[in-house]
Amino acid sequence: MIKPWIFEFLQIPDRSEAEISPATVSAVFDEGFKFWLQAEKLGFEGIFFSEHHFGLSYSPSPNLLIAAVARHTTRLRLGTMGMVVPFYEPWRIVEELTMLDHLTNGRLEIGFAAGVPQELSRLGMGMQEGRERFNEALEILDAALDQHVIDHSGKNWKFEKLSLQPNRFFQSSPPKWTTIVSADSAQKSAQRRTKICTGFHPVTRVIELFDVYRNEADKSGFAVGPEQLAIRRSVSVSRDGAQAREESQAAKAAVLKVVAGDPRVSARTSSLPDAPKAGSGFTIHDDDYIAGTPAQVAEQIIEQCRQSGAGHFVSLLGRSLAPRYSENFALFGEEVLPQLRRAKIG
Repeated sequence: MIKPWIFEFLQIPDRSEAEISPATVSAVFDEGFKFWLQAEKLGFEGIFFSEHHFGLSYSPSPNLLIAAVARHTTRLRLGTMGMVVPFYEPWRIVEELTMLDHLTNGRLEIGFAAGVPQELSRLGMGMQEGRERFNEALEILDAALDQHVIDHSGKNWKFEKLSLQPNRFFQSSPPKWTTIVSADSAQKSAQRRTKICTGFHPVTRVIELFDVYRNEADKSGFAVGPEQLAIRRSVSVSRDGAQAREESQAAKAAVLKVVAGDPRVSARTSSLPDAPKAGSGFTIHDDDYIAGTPAQVAEQIIEQCRQSGAGHFVSLLGRSLAPRYSENFALFGEEVLPQLRRAKIG
């Protein structure tokens, strides 16, 4: 079985600043809420909300979205992929996540990320500083997720016998995720025993990264199967396969525009601080864009998951496809999703 998830970017409307009114902003949340509730009825495994700031999306505080959706759903798993750790005090992250685990009645998925350079730089934070804060914070977060009184002495944080409240999760061990795009982060994630999710890369590179993760996990006796692995892809689905492929190419062009927005990386390089350095061959690959009829889309997803061994598929269904987003969403949920549930992996 492949567990189908939604990756919610909550994209800003493609309009000038002058054209965006308070009613426009409210409409984005209202429309999103409608689809998130529909996702439970359609049988999606859950929703991962993204976190972005300063102009990329209307999701600067995804934990608020999780809290809102939690009270109107009963089954959906809810998480962030991932919280941009360098922007926060790690003790606050843990206390907030503990609250959310109770508000969701144990349906919380915990995901951490280092952020993107365009956003870090707006606060005067370079990639190196962001990565240092991320790595140190992870030490605190991992300790705090296992115990309720913690000590730490590092470059950015120092405290003794810090008692965190609430001091008990609803779940005994909430699932932890890390977004990865490099072998180094795959290896570190295995050492931390977190699940991993990756995108952008061709399937061949995804397989290599998953193998690095599996090999490192084997060294510490950490059993890895499809349940620990996820692929995130952009998906365009239509009764008209040509239309879906055309929309998919437009979605890719939009992503490349965002990537090119960081002057410190080449147009062919990911803007994620987790990515290899410029010139190392990291690209936004065509494998990252799945398009076609429902049958064609299901076939492509299942093939990628079987090749890589991923048991989770995280779909970015393209709010930018509006006004056809509703059709894209329904076709995926009604016709693609059941095929993923029936597919055998491993």
